Amino acid sequence: MGKKLYVGNLSYNVNDRDLNEKFSQCGTVESATLIRDQDSGRPKGVGFVEMSTEEEAALAISKFNTTEFAGRPMTVNEAKPMAPRAPRDSNYRGRSRY
Repeated sequence: MGKKLYVGNLSYNVNDRDLNEKFSQCGTVESATLIRDQDSGRPKGVGFVEMSTEEEAALAISKFNTTEFAGRPMTVNEAKPMAPRAPRDSNYRGRSRY
């Protein structure tokens, strides 16, 4: 089973393909996805990469954590499971109601 990695501090100019190509240096990339802003669709500077094996994931962490990619030192570590969140009011989108 593969291992999902968190990749942070990415340049806003990096796209999914760039991320895939970078991590392919360490093995087979199952998926590489940037997190995007819901309103603008622009990348938020973080993403997730799923490597096919735990060994490849460990290699990617040791090889890329704190190294420069597209002009910024990226953070690479094991992704943590998403914590459950309370339900949100579907009409509230982070803006003041008044």
